[in-house]
Amino acid sequence: MKEFDLISNHFSKGGFQRKDVLIGIGDDAAVTRVPSGQCLVTTTDTMVEGVHFLAGTQPEAIAHKLVAVNLSDLSAMGAEPAWVSLSLSLPQIDPAWIKAFSEKLHSLSEYFSFQLIGGDTVQGPLSITLTAQGFIPEDNQITRAGAQAGDWIMVTGCLGDAGVGLDILKGLRQVENLEQASYLKNRHWYPTPRVLAGTTMRRIASSCIDLSDGLVQDIQHITAASQVGVLIHLDKLPISEALGENVDNLLDAITYAATAGDDYELLFTVPEEQRVNIETALSSYDIPVTCIGQVTGAVGKVDLRIDEKPFKFSASAKGFEHFS
Repeated sequence: MKEFDLISNHFSKGGFQRKDVLIGIGDDAAVTRVPSGQCLVTTTDTMVEGVHFLAGTQPEAIAHKLVAVNLSDLSAMGAEPAWVSLSLSLPQIDPAWIKAFSEKLHSLSEYFSFQLIGGDTVQGPLSITLTAQGFIPEDNQITRAGAQAGDWIMVTGCLGDAGVGLDILKGLRQVENLEQASYLKNRHWYPTPRVLAGTTMRRIASSCIDLSDGLVQDIQHITAASQVGVLIHLDKLPISEALGENVDNLLDAITYAATAGDDYELLFTVPEEQRVNIETALSSYDIPVTCIGQVTGAVGKVDLRIDEKPFKFSASAKGFEHFS
């Protein structure tokens, strides 16, 4: 199988087909139409073997995570996914690998109503880049720059599961309960992009970010953009039963939840008068949400507390950062 056979057999056909795609895969470039009154939101993420996923990871898991991390970025802005472009670097063409990868990509496009509209395929080290684009009504975008002193800090889902799952896969942690071990590994392989939560937050949340590099690391993007400080009650972080029962102690669980990353949950701030509204709205969609702290006026300060007492993580537990 050669490059154009690969594209024709596995990527040109299948998946969700949108009416706003005028020309898709098969020409020099795609042509799309942005609906009136909508803004286009664009994000790009690259996943590299050995950095973002372990060697030997199943192609279905790679495809899922690739889509999830991009849709998570769109969700943090309040956007609905529309189109994606794929750049795929492969050491060689493995028909079974390609089939599994492309079928997962197509199934996700059906579920989230986006269309694959183009990209590129080359030979090289296993590396995959996805550019995702979505729509948001004019002046409805959520950014990192709107938090105000007094706003409540909230987060969807549970934190830390993906970090424990990765350590299980690396052989750094043993979990005897097979059901819980499977759950934790799947949280690393198959994160949940909070698309519905993101669109629900429009005009309610004052700021938002998705948690990819760990809460302690990521929240500093909000403090910098909004010129505020934050008070985080670490003992209020949402921790799953599977995580809590398979670490050494509560501090170990908190460390995973606050610093491990790869959760792709949404961390956001809301004014006092909107707190009940957002909790009610997310609850109606069965999306878990937890209040973990409050925005302060101490610009740039990340005040971490456990049992109301100041707390600092070690230098080795501050979240993920490339080139660190």
